[in-house]
Amino acid sequence: MQYYQPLLLTPGPTPVPDSIMSAIQLPMVGHRSKDFEDIADEAFKGLKPIFGTKNEVLILTSSGTSVLEARMLNIANPEDHIVIIVSGAFGNRFKQIAESYFKNVHIYEVTWGEAVKVDEFINYLKELDVKVSAVFTQFCETSTGVLHPVHNLGHALKKYDDSLYFVVDGVSCIGAVEVDLTKDKIDVLVSGSQKAIMLPPGLAFVAYSDRAKERFAEVTTPRFYLDLNKYLNSQEQNSTPFTPNVALFRGVNAYVELVKHEGFNHVIQRHYTIRDALRTALTSLELELLVKDDSYASPTVTSFVPNNKEELSYIKDQLKSRFNITIAGGQGHLKGHILRIGHMGKVSPFDILSVVSALEILLTDFRKENYIGKGIAQFMEVIKHAS
Repeated sequence: MQYYQPLLLTPGPTPVPDSIMSAIQLPMVGHRSKDFEDIADEAFKGLKPIFGTKNEVLILTSSGTSVLEARMLNIANPEDHIVIIVSGAFGNRFKQIAESYFKNVHIYEVTWGEAVKVDEFINYLKELDVKVSAVFTQFCETSTGVLHPVHNLGHALKKYDDSLYFVVDGVSCIGAVEVDLTKDKIDVLVSGSQKAIMLPPGLAFVAYSDRAKERFAEVTTPRFYLDLNKYLNSQEQNSTPFTPNVALFRGVNAYVELVKHEGFNHVIQRHYTIRDALRTALTSLELELLVKDDSYASPTVTSFVPNNKEELSYIKDQLKSRFNITIAGGQGHLKGHILRIGHMGKVSPFDILSVVSALEILLTDFRKENYIGKGIAQFMEVIKHAS
Protein backbone atom coordinates (compact mmCIF):
# COMPACT_ATOMS: atom_id res chain seq x y z
CA MET A 1 0.00 0.00 0.00
CA GLN A 2 1.33 3.42 -0.96
CA TYR A 3 1.47 6.20 1.68
CA TYR A 4 2.05 9.39 -0.26
CA GLN A 5 2.37 11.77 2.68
CA PRO A 6 5.55 11.17 4.70
CA LEU A 7 5.36 11.54 8.47
CA LEU A 8 8.52 12.87 10.08
CA LEU A 9 8.64 12.00 13.78
CA THR A 10 12.29 12.51 14.63
CA PRO A 11 13.50 14.75 17.49
CA GLY A 12 14.57 17.29 14.86
CA PRO A 13 14.34 18.45 12.21
CA THR A 14 10.57 18.50 12.50
CA PRO A 15 7.74 19.20 10.04
CA VAL A 16 7.35 22.87 9.07
CA PRO A 17 3.85 24.43 8.91
CA ASP A 18 2.67 25.76 5.55
CA SER A 19 2.40 29.34 6.82
CA ILE A 20 6.06 29.28 7.86
CA MET A 21 7.10 27.78 4.52
CA SER A 22 5.17 30.54 2.75
CA ALA A 23 6.89 33.21 4.84
CA ILE A 24 10.41 31.96 4.18
CA GLN A 25 9.73 31.83 0.44
CA LEU A 26 8.84 35.52 0.17
CA PRO A 27 11.11 37.68 -2.05
CA MET A 28 14.54 38.37 -0.59
CA VAL A 29 15.35 41.72 1.00
CA GLY A 30 18.71 43.26 1.77
CA HIS A 31 20.07 42.31 5.17
CA ARG A 32 21.24 45.90 5.75
CA SER A 33 17.94 47.45 4.71
CA LYS A 34 15.07 49.01 6.66
CA ASP A 35 12.99 46.04 5.45
CA PHE A 36 15.20 43.62 7.34
CA GLU A 37 15.43 45.85 10.40
CA ASP A 38 11.65 45.66 10.73
CA ILE A 39 11.70 41.88 10.32
CA ALA A 40 14.51 41.49 12.87
CA ASP A 41 12.92 43.81 15.41
CA GLU A 42 9.73 41.76 15.28
CA ALA A 43 11.66 38.50 15.64
CA PHE A 44 13.84 39.63 18.56
CA LYS A 45 10.77 40.77 20.48
CA GLY A 46 8.40 37.99 19.41
CA LEU A 47 10.47 35.21 20.96
CA LYS A 48 10.54 36.76 24.44
CA PRO A 49 7.49 34.88 25.84
CA ILE A 50 8.65 31.59 24.32
CA PHE A 51 11.95 31.87 26.22
CA GLY A 52 10.42 33.45 29.31
CA THR A 53 12.68 36.48 29.21
CA LYS A 54 12.25 40.23 29.50
CA ASN A 55 15.26 40.81 27.24
CA GLU A 56 15.09 40.48 23.48
CA VAL A 57 16.34 37.11 22.26
CA LEU A 58 19.59 36.97 20.29
CA ILE A 59 19.36 35.16 16.94
CA LEU A 60 22.43 33.59 15.31
CA THR A 61 22.56 32.11 11.83
CA SER A 62 24.03 28.75 12.80
CA SER A 63 23.14 25.38 14.32
CA GLY A 64 22.06 24.63 17.85
CA THR A 65 25.54 23.33 18.61
CA SER A 66 26.94 26.79 17.89
CA VAL A 67 25.06 28.32 20.80
CA LEU A 68 26.07 25.44 23.06
CA GLU A 69 29.60 26.57 22.29
CA ALA A 70 28.79 30.29 22.39
CA ARG A 71 27.26 30.23 25.84
CA MET A 72 30.38 28.54 27.20
CA LEU A 73 32.80 30.95 25.53
CA ASN A 74 30.87 33.98 26.76
CA ILE A 75 30.34 32.82 30.36
CA ALA A 76 33.61 31.12 31.35
CA ASN A 77 37.12 32.56 31.52
CA PRO A 78 40.05 30.32 30.57
CA GLU A 79 41.03 29.54 34.19
CA ASP A 80 37.49 29.10 35.54
CA HIS A 81 36.21 25.87 37.02
CA ILE A 82 32.99 24.79 35.30
CA VAL A 83 30.70 21.80 35.80
CA ILE A 84 28.94 19.92 33.02
CA ILE A 85 25.99 17.65 33.75
CA VAL A 86 26.19 14.70 31.35
CA SER A 87 23.06 12.56 31.08
CA GLY A 88 23.16 11.60 27.40
CA ALA A 89 24.72 12.24 24.02
CA PHE A 90 24.15 15.99 24.08
CA GLY A 91 25.50 16.38 27.57
CA ASN A 92 28.53 14.55 26.24
CA ARG A 93 28.73 17.09 23.43
CA PHE A 94 28.88 19.80 26.12
CA LYS A 95 31.77 17.94 27.64
CA GLN A 96 33.60 17.76 24.31
CA ILE A 97 33.11 21.49 23.69
CA ALA A 98 34.26 22.39 27.21
CA GLU A 99 37.36 20.23 27.05
CA SER A 100 38.29 21.83 23.72
CA TYR A 101 38.65 25.24 25.40
CA PHE A 102 39.03 24.84 29.16
CA LYS A 103 41.25 22.81 31.46
CA ASN A 104 39.22 22.98 34.68
CA VAL A 105 36.20 21.00 33.51
CA HIS A 106 34.32 18.85 36.01
CA ILE A 107 31.89 16.22 34.73
CA TYR A 108 28.86 15.08 36.71
CA GLU A 109 27.57 11.85 35.23
CA VAL A 110 23.87 10.98 35.40
CA THR A 111 22.57 7.57 34.33
CA TRP A 112 21.19 7.86 30.79
CA GLY A 113 17.41 7.80 31.01
CA GLU A 114 17.31 9.39 34.46
CA ALA A 115 17.00 13.00 35.62
CA VAL A 116 19.60 14.74 37.73
CA LYS A 117 18.92 14.41 41.46
CA VAL A 118 19.24 17.97 42.71
CA ASP A 119 20.32 17.24 46.31
CA GLU A 120 22.98 14.79 45.17
CA PHE A 121 24.31 17.28 42.64
CA ILE A 122 24.59 20.05 45.24
CA ASN A 123 26.51 17.64 47.48
CA TYR A 124 28.81 16.92 44.54
CA LEU A 125 29.52 20.65 44.16
CA LYS A 126 30.31 20.95 47.86
CA GLU A 127 32.75 18.03 47.67
CA LEU A 128 34.63 19.55 44.71
CA ASP A 129 36.17 22.07 47.09
CA VAL A 130 36.87 24.56 44.28
CA LYS A 131 35.16 27.79 43.28
CA VAL A 132 32.83 26.87 40.42
CA SER A 133 31.85 29.75 38.14
CA ALA A 134 29.17 28.06 36.03
CA VAL A 135 27.01 24.95 35.79
CA PHE A 136 25.86 23.72 32.38
CA THR A 137 22.94 21.34 31.88
CA GLN A 138 20.39 20.20 29.36
CA PHE A 139 16.74 21.05 29.88
CA CYS A 140 15.66 18.10 27.76
CA GLU A 141 18.28 15.46 26.96
CA THR A 142 17.26 14.66 23.38
CA SER A 143 19.08 11.35 23.23
CA THR A 144 17.03 9.84 26.07
CA GLY A 145 13.86 11.90 26.39
CA VAL A 146 14.56 13.07 29.95
CA LEU A 147 13.31 16.46 31.13
CA HIS A 148 15.55 17.67 33.94
CA PRO A 149 14.07 19.55 36.94
CA VAL A 150 15.56 22.85 35.80
CA HIS A 151 13.43 25.02 38.09
CA ASN A 152 14.44 23.11 41.22
CA LEU A 153 18.05 22.93 40.11
CA GLY A 154 18.23 26.67 39.44
CA HIS A 155 16.90 27.51 42.89
CA ALA A 156 19.21 25.01 44.60
CA LEU A 157 22.25 26.39 42.77
CA LYS A 158 21.48 29.98 43.72
CA LYS A 159 20.94 28.95 47.33
CA TYR A 160 24.28 27.14 47.32
CA ASP A 161 26.21 29.97 45.63
CA ASP A 162 24.43 33.02 44.30
CA SER A 163 27.44 33.99 42.16
CA LEU A 164 27.16 30.83 40.02
CA TYR A 165 25.99 31.16 36.43
CA PHE A 166 23.30 28.63 35.51
CA VAL A 167 23.39 27.84 31.80
CA VAL A 168 20.75 25.67 30.12
CA ASP A 169 20.48 23.88 26.78
CA GLY A 170 16.84 24.05 25.74
CA VAL A 171 17.34 23.04 22.11
CA SER A 172 14.85 20.17 22.07
CA CYS A 173 12.13 21.57 24.31
CA ILE A 174 11.86 25.37 24.08
CA GLY A 175 8.54 26.11 22.45
CA ALA A 176 6.90 23.17 24.25
CA VAL A 177 7.61 23.92 27.91
CA GLU A 178 6.94 26.72 30.36
CA VAL A 179 10.11 28.55 31.32
CA ASP A 180 10.91 31.84 33.04
CA LEU A 181 14.51 32.94 33.35
CA THR A 182 13.84 34.96 36.50
CA LYS A 183 11.65 32.42 38.30
CA ASP A 184 13.86 29.48 37.25
CA LYS A 185 17.10 31.32 38.14
CA ILE A 186 18.54 30.72 34.66
CA ASP A 187 21.29 33.00 33.37
CA VAL A 188 21.57 31.74 29.80
CA LEU A 189 19.06 29.63 27.86
CA VAL A 190 19.76 28.51 24.28
CA SER A 191 17.78 26.73 21.60
CA GLY A 192 17.62 25.99 17.87
CA SER A 193 15.10 26.55 15.12
CA GLN A 194 14.50 23.00 13.90
CA LYS A 195 12.68 21.39 16.81
CA ALA A 196 9.66 22.65 18.79
CA ILE A 197 10.01 26.08 17.16
CA MET A 198 9.22 24.17 13.94
CA LEU A 199 11.43 26.05 11.50
CA PRO A 200 13.96 24.53 9.13
CA PRO A 201 17.48 24.16 10.58
CA GLY A 202 19.67 27.26 10.41
CA LEU A 203 18.95 29.59 13.34
CA ALA A 204 20.06 29.45 16.96
CA PHE A 205 18.74 31.48 19.88
CA VAL A 206 20.20 32.88 23.09
CA ALA A 207 18.14 34.26 25.97
CA TYR A 208 20.05 35.82 28.85
CA SER A 209 19.68 37.48 32.23
CA ASP A 210 20.96 40.98 32.95
CA ARG A 211 23.88 39.62 34.97
CA ALA A 212 24.77 37.26 32.12
CA LYS A 213 24.83 40.22 29.72
CA GLU A 214 27.32 41.95 32.02
CA ARG A 215 29.35 38.75 32.18
CA PHE A 216 29.58 38.53 28.38
CA ALA A 217 31.45 41.85 28.37
CA GLU A 218 33.86 40.77 31.12
CA VAL A 219 34.91 37.35 29.83
CA THR A 220 38.32 37.19 28.14
CA THR A 221 38.00 33.80 26.43
CA PRO A 222 38.84 34.28 22.72
CA ARG A 223 35.92 34.09 20.28
CA PHE A 224 34.92 35.83 17.08
CA TYR A 225 31.74 34.70 15.28
CA LEU A 226 30.35 33.47 18.58
CA ASP A 227 31.10 36.67 20.53
CA LEU A 228 27.65 37.49 21.88
CA ASN A 229 28.66 41.09 22.54
CA LYS A 230 28.70 41.61 18.77
CA TYR A 231 25.12 40.35 18.54
CA LEU A 232 24.00 42.52 21.44
CA ASN A 233 25.50 45.61 19.84
CA SER A 234 23.92 44.87 16.46
CA GLN A 235 20.58 44.06 18.06
CA GLU A 236 20.35 47.65 19.30
CA GLN A 237 20.12 48.65 15.62
CA ASN A 238 17.73 45.77 14.82
CA SER A 239 20.50 44.07 12.90
CA THR A 240 23.07 41.27 13.10
CA PRO A 241 26.88 41.45 13.04
CA PHE A 242 27.15 38.97 10.16
CA THR A 243 24.96 38.03 7.22
CA PRO A 244 21.76 36.49 8.64
CA ASN A 245 19.41 33.94 7.16
CA VAL A 246 16.83 36.53 6.17
CA ALA A 247 14.24 33.96 5.16
CA LEU A 248 14.35 32.18 8.52
CA PHE A 249 13.98 35.47 10.39
CA ARG A 250 10.70 35.81 8.53
CA GLY A 251 9.94 32.25 9.57
CA VAL A 252 10.41 33.21 13.23
CA ASN A 253 7.73 35.88 12.87
CA ALA A 254 5.36 33.42 11.20
CA TYR A 255 6.00 30.97 14.04
CA VAL A 256 5.20 33.61 16.65
CA GLU A 257 1.90 34.36 14.92
CA LEU A 258 0.98 30.67 15.00
CA VAL A 259 1.69 30.52 18.72
CA LYS A 260 -0.36 33.65 19.36
CA HIS A 261 -3.28 32.12 17.46
CA GLU A 262 -3.20 28.84 19.40
CA GLY A 263 -2.16 30.38 22.71
CA PHE A 264 1.21 29.42 24.18
CA ASN A 265 -0.42 27.70 27.16
CA HIS A 266 -2.40 25.53 24.75
CA VAL A 267 0.77 24.74 22.77
CA ILE A 268 2.41 23.49 25.95
CA GLN A 269 -0.65 21.49 27.00
CA ARG A 270 -0.87 19.85 23.55
CA HIS A 271 2.69 18.60 23.87
CA TYR A 272 2.15 17.18 27.35
CA THR A 273 -1.12 15.52 26.37
CA ILE A 274 0.51 13.82 23.40
CA ARG A 275 3.39 12.71 25.64
CA ASP A 276 1.01 11.13 28.15
CA ALA A 277 -1.06 9.43 25.45
CA LEU A 278 1.99 8.02 23.65
CA ARG A 279 3.59 6.70 26.84
CA THR A 280 0.31 4.99 27.75
CA ALA A 281 0.00 3.47 24.27
CA LEU A 282 3.58 2.17 24.17
CA THR A 283 3.14 0.55 27.58
CA SER A 284 -0.04 -1.16 26.39
CA LEU A 285 1.95 -2.54 23.43
CA GLU A 286 4.46 -4.06 25.86
CA LEU A 287 7.21 -1.68 24.77
CA GLU A 288 9.39 -0.63 27.70
CA LEU A 289 9.81 3.11 28.29
CA LEU A 290 13.40 4.27 28.80
CA VAL A 291 12.35 7.11 31.12
CA LYS A 292 10.46 5.39 33.91
CA ASP A 293 9.30 8.42 35.91
CA ASP A 294 6.45 10.28 34.18
CA SER A 295 7.36 13.54 35.90
CA TYR A 296 10.75 13.58 34.13
CA ALA A 297 9.49 12.47 30.71
CA SER A 298 9.99 15.01 27.95
CA PRO A 299 6.92 16.48 26.22
CA THR A 300 8.86 16.50 22.93
CA VAL A 301 10.56 13.11 22.54
CA THR A 302 9.81 9.63 23.88
CA SER A 303 12.28 6.75 23.94
CA PHE A 304 11.27 3.11 24.11
CA VAL A 305 13.11 -0.20 24.27
CA PRO A 306 12.13 -3.00 21.86
CA ASN A 307 12.53 -6.57 23.09
CA ASN A 308 15.70 -7.20 21.10
CA LYS A 309 17.84 -5.80 18.29
CA GLU A 310 15.96 -7.74 15.63
CA GLU A 311 12.66 -6.24 16.77
CA LEU A 312 14.24 -2.78 16.89
CA SER A 313 15.52 -3.00 13.32
CA TYR A 314 12.22 -4.43 12.10
CA ILE A 315 10.18 -1.62 13.66
CA LYS A 316 12.39 1.21 12.42
CA ASP A 317 12.84 -0.17 8.90
CA GLN A 318 9.24 -1.24 8.40
CA LEU A 319 7.82 2.05 9.69
CA LYS A 320 9.76 3.76 6.92
CA SER A 321 9.34 1.25 4.08
CA ARG A 322 5.71 0.25 4.68
CA PHE A 323 4.17 3.34 6.26
CA ASN A 324 6.48 6.22 5.23
CA ILE A 325 6.99 7.11 8.90
CA THR A 326 10.46 8.17 10.06
CA ILE A 327 11.49 7.86 13.70
CA ALA A 328 14.97 7.99 15.26
CA GLY A 329 17.31 5.44 16.73
CA GLY A 330 19.50 5.72 19.80
CA GLN A 331 22.76 7.62 20.19
CA GLY A 332 25.99 6.83 21.95
CA HIS A 333 25.87 3.58 23.92
CA LEU A 334 22.08 3.46 23.44
CA LYS A 335 22.47 3.06 19.68
CA GLY A 336 20.90 -0.24 18.67
CA HIS A 337 19.02 -0.46 21.98
CA ILE A 338 16.28 2.20 21.84
CA LEU A 339 14.02 3.99 19.38
CA ARG A 340 12.87 7.59 19.74
CA ILE A 341 9.64 9.22 18.59
CA GLY A 342 9.67 12.98 18.27
CA HIS A 343 6.39 14.77 18.99
CA MET A 344 7.14 18.46 18.91
CA GLY A 345 6.16 21.54 16.96
CA LYS A 346 3.69 20.87 14.17
CA VAL A 347 2.22 17.73 15.69
CA SER A 348 -1.32 16.68 16.57
CA PRO A 349 -2.64 13.63 18.43
CA PHE A 350 -3.72 12.17 15.10
CA ASP A 351 -0.16 12.33 13.76
CA ILE A 352 0.96 10.20 16.68
CA LEU A 353 -2.07 7.96 16.32
CA SER A 354 -0.66 6.99 12.91
CA VAL A 355 2.58 5.68 14.39
CA VAL A 356 0.73 3.89 17.22
CA SER A 357 -1.53 2.07 14.74
CA ALA A 358 1.48 1.19 12.57
CA LEU A 359 3.27 -0.21 15.63
CA GLU A 360 0.25 -2.40 16.37
CA ILE A 361 0.47 -3.94 12.90
CA LEU A 362 4.24 -4.41 13.03
CA LEU A 363 4.26 -5.95 16.50
CA THR A 364 1.41 -8.28 15.55
CA ASP A 365 3.45 -9.45 12.55
CA PHE A 366 6.78 -9.72 14.38
CA ARG A 367 5.65 -11.21 17.70
CA LYS A 368 2.90 -13.41 16.21
CA GLU A 369 0.51 -12.01 18.80
CA ASN A 370 -2.48 -9.77 18.19
CA TYR A 371 -1.91 -6.14 19.26
CA ILE A 372 -4.50 -4.57 16.96
CA GLY A 373 -6.47 -1.89 18.80
CA LYS A 374 -4.57 -2.17 22.07
CA GLY A 375 -2.45 0.94 21.69
CA ILE A 376 -5.06 3.03 19.88
CA ALA A 377 -7.68 2.47 22.58
CA GLN A 378 -5.36 3.55 25.38
CA PHE A 379 -4.04 6.50 23.37
CA MET A 380 -7.53 7.83 22.64
CA GLU A 381 -8.64 7.44 26.25
CA VAL A 382 -5.95 9.91 27.27
CA ILE A 383 -6.84 12.30 24.45
CA LYS A 384 -10.54 12.09 25.28
CA HIS A 385 -10.01 13.02 28.92
CA ALA A 386 -7.70 15.89 27.96
CA SER A 387 -10.09 17.38 25.39
